[in-house]
Amino acid sequence: MTLKISHTPEVQALLKEAAGFNNDQGSPRLKQLMFRLITDVYKFIEELEVTEDEFWLAVDRLNKIGAQSEFGLLLPGLSLEHFMDLLQDAKDEQVGLTGGTPRTIEGPLYVANSPLSDGYARMDDGSEDHLATPLFIEGTIYNTDGKPVPGAIVDLWQANINGTYSYFDESQSLYNLRRRIKTDADGRYRARSIIPSGYGVNPEGPTQECLSALGRHGQRPAHIHVFVSAPDHRHLTTQINLAGDKYLWDDFAYATRNGLVGEAKLVNNVEASKANGLDGREFAELKFDFVLQPAVSPEAENRSQRPRVGQ
Repeated sequence: MTLKISHTPEVQALLKEAAGFNNDQGSPRLKQLMFRLITDVYKFIEELEVTEDEFWLAVDRLNKIGAQSEFGLLLPGLSLEHFMDLLQDAKDEQVGLTGGTPRTIEGPLYVANSPLSDGYARMDDGSEDHLATPLFIEGTIYNTDGKPVPGAIVDLWQANINGTYSYFDESQSLYNLRRRIKTDADGRYRARSIIPSGYGVNPEGPTQECLSALGRHGQRPAHIHVFVSAPDHRHLTTQINLAGDKYLWDDFAYATRNGLVGEAKLVNNVEASKANGLDGREFAELKFDFVLQPAVSPEAENRSQRPRVGQ
């Protein structure tokens, strides 16, 4: 028989003390959240009969994850970031907010304040020209009435051919493969980039250690992260996932969704290549439009306030 003591007056008093309910300092909201979290952990320990060895092993794993700044990887891998999207989808449906490009996870690798261009930008710094396939991305931003949205900001960031991101990979130049583009009068944007590589978490790191213990891999398909924002429109956080990738529908972070798959079509045409500023070599084209919902409040125009690099 499982012993349960969390309901006793002594433990309930301990919970209130630990969550700060016995003082008038601090944040009432944080106290509410911590009280629920600690309560649920108590019940978790009781009901699953967590041993002392298991408890301290979990503490050790959490310490390692924090020391290597991998919580931003582990939480998507445990589906928590995707669950936040599913919950918001359900809330939207409940109040009749429908339409628009699907949201998906932001991930932990955004860097704020990348260079801003009008209409067009080259994202890569040319350092992988001899290895990478050039990629031209273009599309139009629409509202839910099907009208173009001029002056929208399309914020793009992606990995290089090694599956790493500038800033976090110090071998890359500042803001390599990171750009913001303001749409033109017809709501269009265009970027020159390279086909990114899919990638995985550090195979020797604590996130993969946890995933391996669950019998899971830590791989992501090739993708391009996107923010889209415009006055009077709801901010969109999403991704373009590249068709044909082995992990397209087996993403450890659960970011691939219907409506977010784009095909990078190869073009082997010398004249077209030269017209795009290349030397006649093969390149790829990716066309992807985005549809923004109207903003129901001024706050809806802005991205979440989660901590980010550069802001």
